[in-house]
Amino acid sequence: MRSLLLWTVCSLCSVTAVVRSASKVSMVPLTLIHGADSKGAVCLDGTLPGYHLHRGFGSGANSWLIHLEGGGWCNDHSSCVFRKTTRRGSSKFMEKALNFTGILGNKPQDNPDFYNWNRIKLRYCDGASFSGDSQDEGSQLFYRGKRIWQAAMEEFMSLGMQKADQALLSGCSAGGLASILHCDDFRERLPISTKVKCLSDAGMFLDAVDVSGGHSLRNMYHGVVTVQNLQKDLSSTCTNHLDPTSCFFPQNLVSDIKTPMFLLNSAYDSWQVRQSLAPSSADPRGFWKHCKSDISSCNSSQIQFLQEFRKQMVVALNSFSATPQNGLFINSCFTHCQSETQDTWFAQNSPKLNGKRVAESVGDWYFDRTNNVKAVDCPYPCDKTCHHLIFQ
Repeated sequence: MRSLLLWTVCSLCSVTAVVRSASKVSMVPLTLIHGADSKGAVCLDGTLPGYHLHRGFGSGANSWLIHLEGGGWCNDHSSCVFRKTTRRGSSKFMEKALNFTGILGNKPQDNPDFYNWNRIKLRYCDGASFSGDSQDEGSQLFYRGKRIWQAAMEEFMSLGMQKADQALLSGCSAGGLASILHCDDFRERLPISTKVKCLSDAGMFLDAVDVSGGHSLRNMYHGVVTVQNLQKDLSSTCTNHLDPTSCFFPQNLVSDIKTPMFLLNSAYDSWQVRQSLAPSSADPRGFWKHCKSDISSCNSSQIQFLQEFRKQMVVALNSFSATPQNGLFINSCFTHCQSETQDTWFAQNSPKLNGKRVAESVGDWYFDRTNNVKAVDCPYPCDKTCHHLIFQ
């Protein structure tokens, strides 16, 4: 079993990791969507939204992969105001070029099925998984994620996606939630002849009870829904029978998605353990400090709590899993986002389920090479292929 050392916390909050890549990564420049502001499609601070595009070639020239960036949410006025001063709320602070690795990589030895597709990373700067359509006039906060999504889709269609033979919408973390929220809309925008599927990586956020008996993530989501006034923008199929906050949780959405969907997730997702199950607010005396930094440091009662969380995730996926067109890769690694880094996507010693790495499983499912690509791991600590994250 190998561990991956984490130095800073940044992806949902999110994670910047030291990873080994098999080959040199490609740097892809930032492109702003000019004219988006005339449609009200702007970041939290009013700046233009942006994306990174690496053009496809050869057999992949007419295939498109759209990857939605993650990076948490802002759930109240002050956190949204702060977010305006970061790359998560303003294109002024976005990197001018990004490394494309993992599912975005451009070499067949690193990304065998999608390396020559048109690969796009859509930057995340609205704070609500590309969902809001309102604004706070007094603070000049623009909650325009839904309009950013629409403007980006129009841009990509004009660049050639309207003629796509194949398309995949993917996303990690908050972007993984966004891929769930927008999957069917993505399908509807493309020709009926286009093969369209969706992938959510680390986007299966559960409405779980935290270590204090409270609902930390539900409280956060309630704030997101309230501050950005998302009620009107959420799935009516869901809001017809559940409250708006519940309809921001993917467990209440995935079974109603008509487009084929693949859920890639850890049953011990490190972000959820750290921010939903055992955040400092629920653990003021720090009993979970070591456990949530390194799963091998958890005591027996903590492991039992995490096993109950895993059971909740497996049960939440029962209905989704029963649909033949859907796919699953639910492993038992203490990690978060496995499609973006070479280490976990497709390397010689990447995590495996049923003998297949993540990239192989996603590819088998997308291209229908294998029937019923649905793998759920045995409980921790049985999986010796994991790359567990260790937080300092």
